[in-house]
Amino acid sequence: MRHESFPSLGPDGFHRVAYTDWGDPANPHVVVCVHGLARNSRDFDFLAGALEPDCRVVCMDVVGRGASDWLENKSDYTFSTYQSDAAALLARVTAPRAGGWLEGLRSRMARRDAEGRLDWIGTSMGGLIGLLLAAKPASPIRRLVLNDVGPFIPWSALFRMKGYVGRGMKRFESEPEVEAYVRKVCATFGPLTEAQWRHLAQHSAQPEEGGGYALRYDPGIGQGLHGHVDPEFPLGPDILRGIDLWSVWNKVECPTLVLRGAESDVLLAATVEEMRRRKPGLEVVEFPGIGHAPALMAEEQIAAVRAFLRRP
Repeated sequence: MRHESFPSLGPDGFHRVAYTDWGDPANPHVVVCVHGLARNSRDFDFLAGALEPDCRVVCMDVVGRGASDWLENKSDYTFSTYQSDAAALLARVTAPRAGGWLEGLRSRMARRDAEGRLDWIGTSMGGLIGLLLAAKPASPIRRLVLNDVGPFIPWSALFRMKGYVGRGMKRFESEPEVEAYVRKVCATFGPLTEAQWRHLAQHSAQPEEGGGYALRYDPGIGQGLHGHVDPEFPLGPDILRGIDLWSVWNKVECPTLVLRGAESDVLLAATVEEMRRRKPGLEVVEFPGIGHAPALMAEEQIAAVRAFLRRP
């Protein structure tokens, strides 16, 4: 795993976007993973480690989360900004690599043996970003994995997530206190091993200069859930109906896999049925006993993703 970053241009200037990079940089099969609302790229460490023998896996810290910069103007935390950052990342990781003659030869041989492919795995918010990008004309996304998210999110779920984000100002005295908090707020991820819970806790918070720990996201990311207008989400007074992106879903042409926690309040069973009605070829895998969202750490979850991505 390599830690990388690049400058991306937002509405009020440049900001740094961080990401982890797994596998052979010359591999023409690139998989981009993007996390949920208040999470970060390290949620995908188990999945990326399992996929890297087959492909290069790039996991982005959406701005305001993880190792990426926080924005001065909190109203810039919009899906327009997230898409611009993601597009810059896609251009970066799919560009021909510069380097010595040996590296160039390896890159050319890899591309001769396999056509370049770009796939997207998105959990919750990360899935919405991928959905928006996949619906664009000439989108480079070949296959799309939506982890517990779809074109409609009810207001009740948005309200719950808004409350979760609002707790981002919380401070912790010790690592065990962080882990206890993570186990509570992420309980709907499903059963995890002790090592997996420790991993989530370790990467959910960071040490403070004055002592203690703070969550690794800007509490200002919740600005977008307070009803201000995002060009991609004309919420306004209609926000009480929830996020409605059915017109976007209608434009997605690439093969799509939907993963759903059977107890999810974000991706309702009725939403999945309507997605299937509009796209009969849609693949769906549901995991019992899990809510929002499957952690993509269990072998059965990883296996479902791997099988989908391996198809030509």
